[in-house]
Order: sequence, then structure tokens, then C-alpha cells
Amino acid sequence: MLKIEEYELLDIDSGPYGITTGKDGALWFTQHKANQIGRMTVNGEFTHFVVPTSNAGVLSIVSTTQGDVWFTENKANKIGKLTVTGEIIEYVLPYPDSAPFGITEGHNGDIWFTEMNGNRIGRILPSGEMIEYDLPNPGSSPSFIVAGPDDAIWFTENQSNQIGRITILGEVSNYLLPTKNACPVGITCGPDNALWFVEINGNKIGRITPSGTISEYSIPTANARPHAIVEGPDRALWFSEWGSNQIGRITTKGEFTEYSIPTQNAEPHGIVLGPDGAIWFAEECNKIGRLSLL
Repeated sequence: MLKIEEYELLDIDSGPYGITTGKDGALWFTQHKANQIGRMTVNGEFTHFVVPTSNAGVLSIVSTTQGDVWFTENKANKIGKLTVTGEIIEYVLPYPDSAPFGITEGHNGDIWFTEMNGNRIGRILPSGEMIEYDLPNPGSSPSFIVAGPDDAIWFTENQSNQIGRITILGEVSNYLLPTKNACPVGITCGPDNALWFVEINGNKIGRITPSGTISEYSIPTANARPHAIVEGPDRALWFSEWGSNQIGRITTKGEFTEYSIPTQNAEPHGIVLGPDGAIWFAEECNKIGRLSLL
């Protein structure tokens, strides 16, 4: 049996987008329209933190092993850090209009992020030093990013239709997708030591091994517009279907199940495994959703 609950935010049209599980056992999410970082307990209690830079365009978010919460400020050209004490520190990118988007924690505690317009992968060391790596293909538009099972960092290249891999030394490899104009977006590390990703235009879920072998699985619902993906508590992959207003599930064997979100036009984006074993997701319609396997 399955149950979907939704929690409405007090701010009108705050635009929840990215979501992560914090080390403190709460859900943290970005609100790009309200220019805030939100915190929600599993009991539905909300707290909000205003980003110092106005109209920053906060999008992706990740909680680290240190307990800090990092996020991208897409419009402000900054990376934000919300410390465990509630202080927000902002790091300005060296090049203007780089449009940072995806963000993740690396294997050694570094913070890695993508620059959609800058066509670079960025890295922030614990010292605060920032390093950037240019991508070989112009206009590849790197999107989401995740630490892989092989000590490397993997990312989607939305416009060049590739999956990218970068080592800690900055060495980049690219893998072209079989489906043309698939426009990959979300990516995560699966339970099978492979990377799983979504193709927002290709309407497929993709899988790539660390050696570069790619498989693709067509989503049953047409024009589902999958956005983000995460491993669930059941060794399956769960993903948001922005276009069809559903949450999707795919097993490592390629078997699909889809679940309708109660609110119409909810626009689900970010998705994460919560501290309570449920699947939590951000709805841009101003709600946070929770899907539990009862």
C-alpha cells in the first residue's frame, strides 16, 4: 500500500525546487521565488532562512556529512552555504553569468557544482578555495551532478546530450546518449553501482556503468518530463515527472510504476529519500510532498 501526503507552505508562491535530507534529520529545500532556504521536520514544522542576496535564484541543494547545507544561486552567480549555526556564507564565482545549477558533496568533502552557462564544473575546497574545470564541448549546459561509485564525479550535459565524468584531477570523459536530443537532467548513484539519470525530452530513464555502458528505459506515460531521481528505500529508483504530475519508480530490471500526485499541476521537481524512509519531493505549486510505502 502507498500513501501520498502534501504539506502546504505558508508563503504564497514560494517556488520549492530542490530538496535534501539534512544530517539533523529534517528536510531542507530551496524556494527560488521567495529567495529562501526552507527547513521542514517530518512532523510538518517549517523554518525559513532568507538568502542575503536578493533574487538569487536558489535552485539545487545538498546536505553534507559535516551538517552544513549548500545550495546554488543560479541568478546571483554564487554558491551558498548555510552552516549548522544558521549563518549563510556566499561564494562568488570568478566568471559572471556562469549560472550555477547542480551541487553535490565529493568523496573527500569538497563541494562540486555545475555551471550551466559557464560550461564548467566547479569545486570548493574545505579552505574555501574555488577551482573550475572547463568542459571540452562548448555549450554543453551541465546540469545535475553526483558523486559516483568510482571515486569520480558524474554529471548530465543537458544540451550536448551526454553524461560527463570528472576525476579529482579534473580529467573529463563524455558519453553520448543513444537517444538524440534526450536532454538529461537529474542523476543519482544507484544500488547497483551504476549511475541512473532522467531524460526530460527523451522521456526515458537512463543507466550508465562506470565503464560507460548505457541502457535506456522508456517511461510508460508520454511527455512525463522527468526531472530529478534518487535511490529509494527499496533498492529502486524514484523520480519526479514534472509534465505528467506523477512520481515514478523504476527497478534495476527496468520495471516501471507511476503514482499520481493529488494536487493538479503540482510541478514536482527535487526528490530525496527522507530520514523516515519515505520519498519526499518539492512541488513548485508551493507544497512539499511525501510518498510512503505503508
